[in-house]
Amino acid sequence: MSRVVVALGGNALLQRDERPGAQVQYHHVEAAAAPLARIAADHELIVTHGNGPQVGLLALESAADPDLEAPYPFDTLGAETQGMIGYWLAQALRNASGGREVVALVTQTVVDPADPAFDHPTKFVGRPYDEAEAHALAAARGWAVRPDGARWRRVVPSPDPLELVEVAVLERLVAAGVVPVCAGGGGVPVVREGGRLRGVEAVIDKDLASALVARVLGAHTLVMATDVAHVELDYATPSARPLERATPRELAAIDFAPGSMGPKVEAARRFVAATGGRAAIGALDALEGLVAGTAGTQVVPD
Repeated sequence: MSRVVVALGGNALLQRDERPGAQVQYHHVEAAAAPLARIAADHELIVTHGNGPQVGLLALESAADPDLEAPYPFDTLGAETQGMIGYWLAQALRNASGGREVVALVTQTVVDPADPAFDHPTKFVGRPYDEAEAHALAAARGWAVRPDGARWRRVVPSPDPLELVEVAVLERLVAAGVVPVCAGGGGVPVVREGGRLRGVEAVIDKDLASALVARVLGAHTLVMATDVAHVELDYATPSARPLERATPRELAAIDFAPGSMGPKVEAARRFVAATGGRAAIGALDALEGLVAGTAGTQVVPD
């Protein structure tokens, strides 16, 4: 059986401009669970997921809570979203697969405390705003904001993932036939200080973390499911067109938006270049086609 990592985007579970209630998100999780169950029947499956909309919502709630002296830090909020989304995915996938063993594992991801990303935030979190509202919130709350398509969103530091603390546990789970849901939101960002771990204020990109998961666990295929059908060349211009197939060398020569599609393309490029495997980027409703190599943007070795 081949080993497949499927990364579900936070915006695939909560689509743009949807209200962030639990029911609408669980509906999307259930829709994803059926094809995931079929993939798990034929492959060793590892599931990761994003948390941008969800962690942004929790950050807003925490900042507005009058009982708190200070908002919860992003590492803690990331762990919260791993528990919430991981629970939904594990339950829905178990139900869809007739009781197959699925476990959600809160995963810690080691980053470099000197990573320049801490001074240049790029990771989108929370819901979109009109430009004027985004700038007003940035001024009032000390946020950094950037355009995300036609709307604006908050951005936070997104350091490069270096190491998965729980990699040995994940390997044992997969070898035992268990489907792990792991590295949610890229994992809880931590740094090593001597022999100890400490959480840091950041949100790791889940696609780059998923590429790391796929590489260290020896996956053959990395699939990143989002809310668009393909990577597009000349995105948001009249000449926009889908990119159906590319190699790491070809992708390295193209500029993509740093806060949205850029990390997905870079994750695909890194994984394929390092392993000789295959990566795919595309829509959640084409998940089985992405795994099979018949849908989305397929990234293959040079």
